[in-house]
Amino acid sequence: MKQPKPIFENIAVIYARFSSNNQREESIDAQVRACKEYARVNNLQVVDIYPDVAKTGTDDNRPEFQRMIADAKTGKFTTLLVHKLDRFSRDKYHSAMYKRELRMCNVRIISITETMIGNDSPESLILESVLEGMAQYYSANLAREVKKGQHETALKCQHVGGMPPLGYDVCPVTKRYLINEQEAEIVRIIFNKYADGVGYTQILGYLQSWISNKILQSKKW
Repeated sequence: MKQPKPIFENIAVIYARFSSNNQREESIDAQVRACKEYARVNNLQVVDIYPDVAKTGTDDNRPEFQRMIADAKTGKFTTLLVHKLDRFSRDKYHSAMYKRELRMCNVRIISITETMIGNDSPESLILESVLEGMAQYYSANLAREVKKGQHETALKCQHVGGMPPLGYDVCPVTKRYLINEQEAEIVRIIFNKYADGVGYTQILGYLQSWISNKILQSKKW
């Protein structure tokens, strides 16, 4: 006897993601828009969207991704739409593990820009494996290049990003550190007190008193 088709076989969701490297939040909108158009053309009803903002695909610590996996186990949808497979994951191990979980939930994954894969043919399987390997290589190579760039910047005694340490400012032209004399005075006090054997708590108390006196003196002027 032929098994009946699932009642909700046309129920789909969209997973979209962008990392913080060379991408912006508009990337999410573009992915969702393209997936919605694919759903419209292919008669799929989109019931939810899972957007992970500024989250890397090299691990699975992504709130919306985990929510999507949890919803799949409840039978909420049968089709997962992604713009590209690297949006789903950039780690081959995680990709294989979660794809298996989705298959066990009778959920199919469709990459709307890589339509040559996903049909379970031998050619499709090898192509999907190649794309996943390329995605993981891209992330690993990008991390290496970023680290190399930061190392070269540090060798030039230039600021590598973030908030400069206490006692320093950053020159907007050369990107080199400049001593901030007001903050440097605090740093010298900390080091001198520590060198004299003063404990952390006592140093903190001294600084609070010292800063309060500075504020009072400035008000007198």
